[in-house]
Order: sequence, then C-alpha cells, then structure tokens
Amino acid sequence: MSIHQKHKIILFDGVCNLCNTSVNFVIRKDKKDCFRFAALQSDIGKEYTAKYNINSIETDSILLVDKDKVYLKSTAALHIVKSLSGGYPLFYGFIIIPAFIRNWVYDYVATNRYKWFGKKESCMIPTPELKAKFMN
Repeated sequence: MSIHQKHKIILFDGVCNLCNTSVNFVIRKDKKDCFRFAALQSDIGKEYTAKYNINSIETDSILLVDKDKVYLKSTAALHIVKSLSGGYPLFYGFIIIPAFIRNWVYDYVATNRYKWFGKKESCMIPTPELKAKFMN
C-alpha cells in the first residue's frame, strides 16, 4: 500500500508561519497517524499540484489529498479537523456553511497571513523526531 493510499497528504505553504504552526498543531493532535506533510514549494508538493492540475498561485496555503480526492481552502481545513483527536472534529459542522462564505473568510486570512504572522526565508526543516511525518 502506497503512502498515498495509507495516509492523507497535507500540502502547505512551507514559508508561512501560520501554516507551519498549523502543521505542528495537526501533528500534535493526529493521534491516529492519519497525515503526512509536504510543503507546496517542495518537489513532492509541485508533483501533487501538477498531478491534480491545481493552480498553486490561486491555492497557495493548504490543501488535502485523501486517496484521489483533493480538498482546497476551508474544505481542506474542515476535513483535516475531522480526523483529529479531542473535540476538534466538532468544527467539521461548519461544513454546512456554503463554501463561498467559508472561503471568503479563508481567503481573507490567507491573503494577510504573511503580514499578520510573518514569513520564513526557507521551508521548515522537521526535527529528527518528526521527519517520518514529512514526505521527501
């Protein structure tokens, strides 16, 4: 079984402080080991965006690949929280809000994320303990 079939893949903006903080949060709450991670800027990130014909300029913060289904923006975030431990799956209830409304809020935060949270010079390098969670 390939990693693509066994794990859900989270592609994220590797230089965004908010995105990196979110990835670390998901890792801490991923008690069932559901997720693997790759920066959108990495070769694997580029491979996935090409495979699924995703415009990385329009979708430049987070996406989720679950088997052969790709979720973008707020829908990706909600599908991610659905698999976390604790009470976080309750946030999946926001899926009933129409995507155009959820994505308006998501896009507003995404557009301002560097201004509000900062930006790194290069992609995050995982610690040796976390290296297995990241795709090379």
